[in-house]
Amino acid sequence: MAIETITADAAGAWNIGDLSVNRLGFGAMRLTGSAAFHLGTPSDRDRSIAVLRKAVELGVDHIDTAAFYFSSLRSANELIGRALSPYPEGLVIAAKVGPYRDYRGEWGACARPEELRGHVEENLRQLGRDHLDLVYLRRMGQESIAEHFGALAALREQGLIRHLGISAVQPRHLAEAQAIAPVSSVQNQFGLGHRGPASAELLGLCGEQGIAFVPYFAIAGEGAERGATAAHGDEVLRVARAHDATPAQVRLAWTLAQGPHVLAVPGTGSPAHLAENVAAGALRLTPEETDRLNAAHRGEGRAQGD
Repeated sequence: MAIETITADAAGAWNIGDLSVNRLGFGAMRLTGSAAFHLGTPSDRDRSIAVLRKAVELGVDHIDTAAFYFSSLRSANELIGRALSPYPEGLVIAAKVGPYRDYRGEWGACARPEELRGHVEENLRQLGRDHLDLVYLRRMGQESIAEHFGALAALREQGLIRHLGISAVQPRHLAEAQAIAPVSSVQNQFGLGHRGPASAELLGLCGEQGIAFVPYFAIAGEGAERGATAAHGDEVLRVARAHDATPAQVRLAWTLAQGPHVLAVPGTGSPAHLAENVAAGALRLTPEETDRLNAAHRGEGRAQGD
């Protein structure tokens, strides 16, 4: 699969609220090291900055980040600011709030509703912006998200946030949030072989309501924070050979094929992998290939909760 001239608009576009973005975006988590957080070695700073600038050159206009994306030496938000500020017109930056890590990198308790303003302001400070295009409330196991989401809705009214999203949620949380303020995007773990029932239901609900559905770990699978899975399965490998593509590209193409409202934000610290990921937006699966991969998806791995 030739990738040199393929740009992110090959995947098509979707609206997050009133913001149009290419469906193939970029996730910043892996910019900081060989694995997320403190699980690997810190990245090369210049290389990470080059990846971000190359992403924008390739038409990526949707970057997903968080203040808690940092390793012992690198901060994703700081890298984004250094690489891309002054930010190009039309670039949408999404941030997640709720989880918290201290200066040692240790995870703390979920933020209380009244603490979310500080989380938003920290993202603004690190990115050098006066508002955030999209902020996800990342649920940390709480039964109700009403108070937390309401706190973000108040910040939206104050102009610090343009659009609201929710992450790591059950379908009932979407209804709960929608009763408070419009939800523009939902971000849950979802990918080929990950059969979480909540994410599958949310995929359909978002399609019905015109909400963007943005899976995380679409490539990584069981590798999650530590990196992409190597357990692709026979059907993925077969389709990859047919298209002269990589298994990761097939996984991304299958994810995007789940509906026009489905976006992808694969992350990498490698310029070569970045180009491959962006090119996956141009990979068109045949109906037969999609059916085979769907069957593999239903049968691979164990059913997982969200």
